[in-house]
Amino acid sequence: MTTKAGTTLAAGPADPSPPAVRLPRRRGVEFSLVVVAVLLSVYGYCAVGLAKYGTVPPGVADYGAGLGVLALLAHLAVRLRAPYADPLLLPIAVLLNGLGLVLIHRLDLETPADQAAPAQLNWSALGIGLFIVVMVLLRDHRVLQRYAYVSVVGALVLLALPILFPPVNGARIWVRIAGFSLQPGEFAKVLLALFFASYLAANRNALAYAGRQIWRFKRPQLPTGRVLGPIVTIWLLSVGVLILERDLGTSLLFFGLFVILLYVATGRTGWIAVGLLLAGVGAVAVGWLEPHVHVRVEDWLDPFASIEAGHGPNQLAQSLFAFAAGGLLGTGLGLGESILIGFAAKSDFILATAGEELGLVGLSAIFLLYALLVERGYRAGLALRDPFGRLLAIGLASIIALQVFVIAGGVTGLIPLTGMAMPFLAQGGSSVVTNWIIVALLMRLSDSARRQYEGPEGKGA
Repeated sequence: MTTKAGTTLAAGPADPSPPAVRLPRRRGVEFSLVVVAVLLSVYGYCAVGLAKYGTVPPGVADYGAGLGVLALLAHLAVRLRAPYADPLLLPIAVLLNGLGLVLIHRLDLETPADQAAPAQLNWSALGIGLFIVVMVLLRDHRVLQRYAYVSVVGALVLLALPILFPPVNGARIWVRIAGFSLQPGEFAKVLLALFFASYLAANRNALAYAGRQIWRFKRPQLPTGRVLGPIVTIWLLSVGVLILERDLGTSLLFFGLFVILLYVATGRTGWIAVGLLLAGVGAVAVGWLEPHVHVRVEDWLDPFASIEAGHGPNQLAQSLFAFAAGGLLGTGLGLGESILIGFAAKSDFILATAGEELGLVGLSAIFLLYALLVERGYRAGLALRDPFGRLLAIGLASIIALQVFVIAGGVTGLIPLTGMAMPFLAQGGSSVVTNWIIVALLMRLSDSARRQYEGPEGKGA
């Protein structure tokens, strides 16, 4: 080779290609954290027995073995089928699920005739079983995009089913047949997240253009009916759920999920403004016209009104008392009085038990676990290159984030009560099964996100 100066350079060997990227699998880290999560749950179970009776509960070995085997099977499924998945998702889910079983068992001691922990453990086993099924059968998340419209039809059917059954505690969210109860809305939220992700991935360019036109004050251009139609339909669906089923929480969750994904898909703040406006109009109208929702709004505005009227504290007031009694470090597991909240102590208000017996420190740790779970879901979504996978991961993580905000806000008096179940913590078979499916999908998406950056020689490494 001759340069401009006339110097001849000898031809050397070609530059070596960059080495193949070999990503660490980090399954050993996951296994260690899963073991810690199981041990912490067993410790909590023992602490409840020692506080109440001064001795280790007789069923601690069965509880520890059951939770440990389920966690180990889930870990093996991830190790074999999703070796590059995020190593924090499974341990966080195991710890939250285990802590939920401890809190429910603790409340069972106050209600010997109503034991919920054994059934919750069975539902947890079913949820982990479905987690393993998803890990084994779903090798590529993009396959789910084919079933977008099937999923939305299934979600609508599930949402409509409770209307045919009598209300429970004022809300039509349950299907009860021969002693068996199911909450179809829990499964519908995953199906709707799948549909939203597919629809927005296919129409994000048109929606982004429409979102930009919303802010044009001189010559605004409204979105076309093809673009605006599904958005109005989702709004009407969320308001319809609120009116027919008297379920404020599910309505807020569905519409909030759609607005979040709409913003992520388009990057246009105009859609956030439209979403907040529609949600505000629907919530105010139904809050004044629907008696069940109106009562909850009144309790939120003045939680101590029943005490002043001489009728004793209502559930929200008892919840606030429980948080106040917990203080900074809590009364200790098994030493609280949150059972005074009543029939919803194990479900809607289980966070009050955690706040009273674990204190602000323990409650903050629980919220940090949820925040970390959501953050890892967002991280997987942002790392994915395909729009559908990105939106699906962010949507699934947002479901957990919205649920935690709505439930925690309700029991602490920040917003009106909604009647939803705290993910993994609260009593509810449909909820715990659905949350395990969400974690499984996030594991699959995080595995795909890391695989796409792997070099050719690192495949399967």
